[in-house]
Amino acid sequence: MGKNVRDLMTQNPRAVRPDDSVVDAARVLRDENVGSLPVIDGDRLVGVVTDRDITLRVVAEARDPGSVSVQEIASRNPVTAESTIDLDDALKLMARHQVRRLPVTEEGRLVGILAQADVASEVGDKETGRLVEAISEPSSIERR
Repeated sequence: MGKNVRDLMTQNPRAVRPDDSVVDAARVLRDENVGSLPVIDGDRLVGVVTDRDITLRVVAEARDPGSVSVQEIASRNPVTAESTIDLDDALKLMARHQVRRLPVTEEGRLVGILAQADVASEVGDKETGRLVEAISEPSSIERR
């Protein structure tokens, strides 16, 4: 594609902090209409929390969402991309790890999010179809 991640990423994404409650995270997910959020400590990315994390680790276990902190349920060491990597490499990374939203960092600092929707708005329908297929079946993008 000839572009790098910085060209398409959403800059300054909404994020939550480790000590925020799950209720706070759920409200941001709702307000931003997304399924995952970066978790930051200062400006450092320390994890990702998803609507699935909330469902499986809080609701399904009948825990009180107001008393559970994000750090208790967030995934640590998320898959990330540096802002300077080639978009094709980022897409392969998304496919390999089956993620629709990829935190973008510069030396560990969160600077953006590359979402499947960002890529879809840039490329044609055929390429968007390949991306969706690749995220659902990781080996398909590796064959391109």
